[in-house]
Amino acid sequence: MFKNLMDFWKGKDFLTRVYGDFKVMLIDSHGMFELVCKKLINNEIVTSLEGKVYEADEKINKLEKDIRTQVVEHLTLQPTVDVSACLLLMSVVKDAERLGDYCKNLLEVAQLLEKPMDKEKYETFFNGMDSEISELFKKTQQAFVESDEEKATSAWKYESKIVKRCDKIVEELAKSNLAINEAVCFTLIARYFKRLAAHLTNIATSVVLPINELDYFDERRKEDDNN
Repeated sequence: MFKNLMDFWKGKDFLTRVYGDFKVMLIDSHGMFELVCKKLINNEIVTSLEGKVYEADEKINKLEKDIRTQVVEHLTLQPTVDVSACLLLMSVVKDAERLGDYCKNLLEVAQLLEKPMDKEKYETFFNGMDSEISELFKKTQQAFVESDEEKATSAWKYESKIVKRCDKIVEELAKSNLAINEAVCFTLIARYFKRLAAHLTNIATSVVLPINELDYFDERRKEDDNN
C-alpha cells in the first residue's frame, strides 16, 4: 500500500512539501541525539548545548504543526482523495516529534549526573548502544524517504534487539551495586533509548504495515515469530 501511495503521489507539490518537512524532522532529531550523546556519554564540551537542543526541538514541533496543517488543508480541498496517505502522515509525524522530546530527556539525564559519565561503567551495561540507535536513525530515514521495504524490515529487526537489551539492562541495574545517582541515570538512559528505538521503528514500519497496525508492530512481530 505504501509504495502504491508513493507512486500515485510522485511529483505532486503536496507530497514534495510534506516529505521534505518530514525528512528535516528526522535529520534534526538525529542531530539532537548525537549532540546530547557527546555531552552525556563522551563528556565532550558542546558549546551552547542546551540552546541548540531546545532550538532544534522547537523547529521540529513547528514542522509537525505545519505538516498537520498541510494535511488538513489538503483533505479540506479534496476530502475523498489521498485519505489513507494523510492518515499515515498524521501518525508518523507524531512519532518524529516524540524523538525530539526523548533527546531533551537525555539532556536532562546529563544534567542530573552528579559527576561526569564513567565511560567504562556505561560500556559495561550499554556496549555502544548509542551508536546503534544513531544507525537506526539512518535506517529509518532511508526506509521511509526511499519507501524501501527491505530497509524497513531491517530497522524492525534492529529495534527488536535494542529493546530486549534495554529491558535486560534495567534488570541488571536493579541488581547492581552502583551508587543511587548512577543507577537512576543509567536506568533513565535505558528507558529513553528504548522509546527512541520504538518511535523510529513506528516510522520505518509504516512502509510495510497496514495503517490500522501502525504503532502495533510488536504484536505483528510476535505473530510472525510464531508462524
